[in-house]
Amino acid sequence: MSPGPRCGRGRISHNGGSLVRRPDTVVSVPTETTAGSPARVRRMLPRVFGLLGAAGVGFLLASQSRVNGVLGTRLEDALAASVISFGGGLVLLLVVTLVNSNARRGMGRLARAVRGDTGPRPWQCLGGVCGAFLVFSQSVAANLLGVALFTVGAVGGQIASGLIVDRLGLGAGVVRYFTTHRVAGAVLALAAVVMAVSARLGAAHASWLVLLPAVAGVGVAWQQAMNGLVKQTAGSAVSAATLNFGTGTTVLLLAFAVDSVLHGLPSEWPAAPWMYIGGPIGIFVVAGSAVLVHYTGVLLLSMGIVFGQLSGALLLDLLLPVAGSRVDLATVLGICLALLAVVVASMGRGGVSPRARSATIANRERHDSRR
Repeated sequence: MSPGPRCGRGRISHNGGSLVRRPDTVVSVPTETTAGSPARVRRMLPRVFGLLGAAGVGFLLASQSRVNGVLGTRLEDALAASVISFGGGLVLLLVVTLVNSNARRGMGRLARAVRGDTGPRPWQCLGGVCGAFLVFSQSVAANLLGVALFTVGAVGGQIASGLIVDRLGLGAGVVRYFTTHRVAGAVLALAAVVMAVSARLGAAHASWLVLLPAVAGVGVAWQQAMNGLVKQTAGSAVSAATLNFGTGTTVLLLAFAVDSVLHGLPSEWPAAPWMYIGGPIGIFVVAGSAVLVHYTGVLLLSMGIVFGQLSGALLLDLLLPVAGSRVDLATVLGICLALLAVVVASMGRGGVSPRARSATIANRERHDSRR
């Protein structure tokens, strides 16, 4: 009996994957076409855990927003609150880097990779600038547009950019194609945010300024991809977070210096310690995102964070309400729609790394040329 299809001295495997031929070996490049197979389930588990982690990051982000918002109100200066948040996180990360040998080695590996020919380019290490730009756009446009319209613009830009960043394979090194599920999930996620803030959209004043949060949202998706790339290069989430906070703090300090010359420094500093924990919370947000993006991609990470953010904001408004906070049916429906969006977008095939894709194409071409 013939042992199987052959071409030259190599053997061809048809078992659950693409045709691959190597001398005297049988190799199968797995694909996600066999629904319900154990291999597909195993490949889905990291994505599921990644989405759960993204929801947790979103909850932390909602908590950070509440803390920084209260601090900004007490200081009457949102930019000053952002500098305190970024700067506090940077100081804590520098201390951790000094006492943690893996973090120190990670910074060394990153520096050598940037100086080399195959590592990240210097501009790919500036993800923190995008975070700083989001904070800056909040201080400039949120009051003029209204928080609701600002949020819609930022999430819209982030989700659209997430689709493109994933398609290009930036950050995680995995190409995730445009599919019906992913595009439908992205549309549902944006609709979820619109629904959640619909009660407050009536007070918004639409103008060209809506482009500012949209551009900031695009930058946030790119930031997540670049932080993932930095983490992968350094081999340390602490190193990625330190670089992110360092670049972001530098930009915010420059903006704050100009603002202080024009408007002066805050006259009163709150004494409550909890108002200054925004930075430490942000460390977990940035480091967690840098780790999770390798399992989810930028789009699913963004959508998971949006779901966690909406859910966290709802819980905070219920348990720790502040002036102006309210809970309505539209918010609850928006959260349910955000969860549906995550489920829809996570269905279907996953990503393909450039290396695996190139190997598959090359082997198919060699096979076709010998038929």
